[in-house]
Amino acid sequence: MSQSVKNSTENIAQQLKGRDLLELNDYTPEEITYLIELAIELKKKQKSGEVFQPLKGKTIGLIFEKSSTRTRVSFEVGMYQLGGHALFLSKNDIQLGRGETVGDTAQVMSRYLDGIMIRTFGHDKVEELAKYASVPVINGLSDLAHPCQVLADYQTVYEHKGKLQGLKLAYIGDGNNMAHSLLIGGAKLGVHVSIAGPEGYEPDAVVVAEAREIAKGTGANIVITRSPQEAVQDADVIYTDVWASMGFEEEQLAREAAFKDYQVNEALVALAKSDYLFLHCLPAHREEEVSTGVIDGPNSVIFDQAENRLHAQKALMAALMG
Repeated sequence: MSQSVKNSTENIAQQLKGRDLLELNDYTPEEITYLIELAIELKKKQKSGEVFQPLKGKTIGLIFEKSSTRTRVSFEVGMYQLGGHALFLSKNDIQLGRGETVGDTAQVMSRYLDGIMIRTFGHDKVEELAKYASVPVINGLSDLAHPCQVLADYQTVYEHKGKLQGLKLAYIGDGNNMAHSLLIGGAKLGVHVSIAGPEGYEPDAVVVAEAREIAKGTGANIVITRSPQEAVQDADVIYTDVWASMGFEEEQLAREAAFKDYQVNEALVALAKSDYLFLHCLPAHREEEVSTGVIDGPNSVIFDQAENRLHAQKALMAALMG
């Protein structure tokens, strides 16, 4: 590593200390790349059995207003491997669920903890928590964004493809928090992102405008279309998510009807490059948003992707709380 590159990396590391992660648009392309590279480095350390504990003696509080498998396990195991302690706090465990203000909760928890992760519904709660907390706040998921997942997603793509700049990622389905973070992350990293979904389920127009503005500086191309075939044509990566995300279960039947032509199946993926990667943030509903043959097929990397939640979250905690 040249001295200039080393200095740049050290500068980024200093810039990240004490920061929040609410959305990826708060971070520069260089900072996102640094986090991905750090995740890969920490993954190598773990695989080799090397002990790396920069957060020894530190504690992160994990607030869950939405249940989770990957988010909870990756943060708890990741914090343990980094030498620290993770404290699981469901909405029924703390007074936040009984009317205590977000601001009071943030200030009290900041006196006890070295960092806070929250997985919730409204993004305004994440922003308010960060406003009043004096320790780093990490958005583990909100209805607007899922930056922790997307760091692991782009890490996975980078590991399998050896690059990100210039690749095409097609996302098929609901224009939800996953679509939003893939758009912003892709635009930051120079990935061409095409989103296909039915009318009424488009990504937020403000997020799309932000992604297109960012893409002007990175060469990324942002496409929003009704046609899954257009989105998938010559794609390097195909991504989908459940049709009814958590909090929208009562819309399941209506969404099944709306998305019936948006299943990722063998006919659709035939339009992509032969070495395409299939990604899904999980949990998946086989034979709804994706066919069994695709998700369990040779191009699927969903378990590499799920594993990388651990390494991506370790990188995030080490960078922000170290």
